[in-house]
Amino acid sequence: FDSLPPAHYKDTMSTILVWIQQAETKLSMPQVVVAEYEIMEQRLRELKGLQSSLQEQQKGLNYLSTTAEDMSRKAPAEVSQRYRSEIEVILGRWKKLSAQLVERCQKLEELMTKLHRFQNDIKTLKKWMAEVDVFLKEEWPALGDSEALEKQLEQC
Repeated sequence: FDSLPPAHYKDTMSTILVWIQQAETKLSMPQVVVAEYEIMEQRLRELKGLQSSLQEQQKGLNYLSTTAEDMSRKAPAEVSQRYRSEIEVILGRWKKLSAQLVERCQKLEELMTKLHRFQNDIKTLKKWMAEVDVFLKEEWPALGDSEALEKQLEQC
C-alpha cells in the first residue's frame, strides 16, 4: 500500500494535467499580426497572467514530483518505472510550456517596443511632411530678388 498513490496525489495530478492542457491550448492558438498597441498590451497581460498561474501551480508540481519519487522507491520495479515516466512526461510538458511563455512574452515586448518606435517615427515623418507641404505652397520669390532666392535655396 505504501507504493500506491494517495488521493491527494491523484487530485493534484488531475488538476496539473488539466491546467497544462488549458495553457497549451491557449499557447497553440495561431499568432496573428497585430498593429494595435492596445491589443498587444492585452495579449501581454494574458501571457503574464498565465505565467503567474504557472507559478501558482508550481507547488502542486513539486508535490507530484516528490511524491512520485517516494512512491517509486517503495514500489516494485515495474510500478516504479511507470511513476517515473509519468512524472517525466508532465515535467517535460511543464518545462516546454514555461519556456514558450517566457519566449512569447519577450517577443511580444520586443514587438511592442518596435511598434512604439515606429509609431513615433510616423508622427515625426507626418510633421516633417506637413512642414514641407507648407514650404512647397509658399509663393516663389521674384526672379530678380537674389536674396530671397538664396534664402529659399537654403531652406530647400
